[in-house]
Amino acid sequence: MPVFDMMETLLVKKLDFNPSRTLRFIVRNAYVAFTMFIGITFPFFGGLLGFFGGLAYAPTTYYLPCVIWLIVMKPRRYSLSWWINWGLTMGTESPHKKLEDNNNALTPSTVDEDILKKQKEIDDWLPITSSRNAKWWYAAFHNVTAMVGAGVLSLPYAMSHLGWGPGVVILILSWLITLYTLWQMVEMHEMVPGKRFDRYHELGQHAFGEKLGLYIVVPQQLICEVGVDIVYMVTGGKSLEKIHSLVVPHKHIKTSYFIMIFASVHFILAHLPNFNSISGVSLAAAIMSLTYSTIAWTASVHKGVQSDVEYGYKASTATGTVFNFLTALGDVAFAYAGHNVVLEIQATIPSTPEKPSKGPMWRGVVIAYIVVALCYFPVALIGYYMFGNNVEDNILISLEKPTWLIVAANMFVVIHVIGSYQLYAMPVFDMIETVLVKKMHFRPTRTLRFIVRNFYVAATMFVAITFPFFGGLLGFFGGFAFAPTTYFLPCIMWLAIYKPKQFSLSWCTNWICIILGLLLMTLSPIGGLRNIIINAKDYHFYS
Repeated sequence: MPVFDMMETLLVKKLDFNPSRTLRFIVRNAYVAFTMFIGITFPFFGGLLGFFGGLAYAPTTYYLPCVIWLIVMKPRRYSLSWWINWGLTMGTESPHKKLEDNNNALTPSTVDEDILKKQKEIDDWLPITSSRNAKWWYAAFHNVTAMVGAGVLSLPYAMSHLGWGPGVVILILSWLITLYTLWQMVEMHEMVPGKRFDRYHELGQHAFGEKLGLYIVVPQQLICEVGVDIVYMVTGGKSLEKIHSLVVPHKHIKTSYFIMIFASVHFILAHLPNFNSISGVSLAAAIMSLTYSTIAWTASVHKGVQSDVEYGYKASTATGTVFNFLTALGDVAFAYAGHNVVLEIQATIPSTPEKPSKGPMWRGVVIAYIVVALCYFPVALIGYYMFGNNVEDNILISLEKPTWLIVAANMFVVIHVIGSYQLYAMPVFDMIETVLVKKMHFRPTRTLRFIVRNFYVAATMFVAITFPFFGGLLGFFGGFAFAPTTYFLPCIMWLAIYKPKQFSLSWCTNWICIILGLLLMTLSPIGGLRNIIINAKDYHFYS
């Protein structure tokens, strides 16, 4: 009942639906059907809930009431009530009390000046807003690094599940739709005169409201960014393992150790303060992505069309063909995940009323998308043409020889995912540090940054070692986040803010993108779920 109340309140009060029996019928049936689907899909859900639910049960049951009591009732310091409540929460003095004490000692004008000064100091410390002197070419290689992931090497494999017709159409449509939605985000960065939306969630808050915008954008953005970082931990570790197996074939070392070696680099690079400070790493990563993509398709051309090549669907059953098709949709969606950091990249470019940042940013985006096309289309189409449905999920494995070229390509992959990891981690660092400094009133120090970033790298490393098939998990969970943030959430924001005339070109274009994005979000997790079941069936932790 409380869930029904929350959903119906949101739909009626925030989204202006009519409070009707039909709405209630649809909402409640959808909720029952959804819980039934989860129950059937994960009959061991109680075990998952014991892990994830612990993060929510403890606060709402054990100490959140104590925190609310302290803030509302304000018991006398060191009284019995004060001690009992703080003994349960293990916290610090309420920031509301500190603010009251400060207000008693300062005049309103002094408070305003001090707050503005402190706010500027914090903004100058945070990763996204601390440096605004980037050039347009910074935007170009940052976007290339964010967009072109090691997933490009699996595009021929995705094509083998999609087939020539659907595969080519989906690749081209994805390129066009994501370029369009990226243009929308660049335009919306400074839509309000004198204000910049430096973060994705700030734009969401402007479009949907302060609270609803956070609830819609932040979870999806975190799933994308943290998920990509974990995938890149696995990718970097497995690429190092591939290099080792080719150079020293007689000695086997666990994948876990290679993931640790890859992570060790990030324990150092994570302490670079902002986007501009990682521009050198990002440039190297962008060059590497173009290089290993070129190696993949040119080596495929050199190897030639295989004698036993076939282009039909490989699965022996119609069910297998459908599941593989849906999995391939998720692979293509994952290939266009750069929108999650685009506003944060644009925030580093200087802007004035005469020369807004959208000019140099769009120039960088266009160059980046040309590079994306040069990487994606030749690898996907030539790789599939040469190997057909026998292509491996990483085309470098299909190439096999010459050994030195495959070793070099894998090394380029390692260098690229080092840069990509940092690019996706920077907005996460910004979110964590913003919460700690602005909400929890920690001092913005190097020690705080050192602890936060080392903890984040260690956490992503731990998950990568625990679930080395995390790409399959991401295909399931990420499908709910990659498709919205990349394919249709910018369109919804555009419609909410600009309100184009009904049935105009802008209105129709945005609704087409929204419908296609919703289909992608709904269908792609199904294939990912099958991958989870297949991988988890025989998996043993840390084997």
